[in-house]
Amino acid sequence: MTDFSILKNFNVTIHPPNAPKDWIKCNSDGSAQGVPGLASCGGIYRNANAEHLGSFFFNIGVGSSFQVELIGAMLAIEIADSMNWRKFWLETDSKMVVQALQNPQMVPWKLRNRWLNCLFLSQSMSFMLTHIYREGNHCADKLANLGLNAQQFTWLDYVHIEMATNFNRNRLSLPCFRFVH
Repeated sequence: MTDFSILKNFNVTIHPPNAPKDWIKCNSDGSAQGVPGLASCGGIYRNANAEHLGSFFFNIGVGSSFQVELIGAMLAIEIADSMNWRKFWLETDSKMVVQALQNPQMVPWKLRNRWLNCLFLSQSMSFMLTHIYREGNHCADKLANLGLNAQQFTWLDYVHIEMATNFNRNRLSLPCFRFVH
């Protein structure tokens, strides 16, 4: 049985790594160590051919996992707007970020105004926000972990060596599995 057949038998939805034609896709993720602890986020932008358009990571200092996931999503939307990418698909492994699209009241008050501004920006785009399981978000996870040691916001025009293997596997639509003991 192939990997995809196994996933299909368990009714796992598979999102292709590629964005629809003329769309830009960003996978974002956050990383928090401790409660609350050191926190960072990252994101990777790709076109419909799964080619790298850019990526980022950012250390926010101290924060919770929900806060850093939100900040990663907000940065992704703000960057897409600044690049004038009007067909934009944001994918995150945080179901709470996806829920915050429908219910902004769940966003902590310190971040709510920025979140509402990002929702306003998204209205000027053809915009999609979807959930992906953690196993499908390896590149963004690597970037978020790089952010834990960053001193400032970092934009990359190239595929960082830390995520090169995962990027190539993802571009070839090869799955990444996580096994827990």
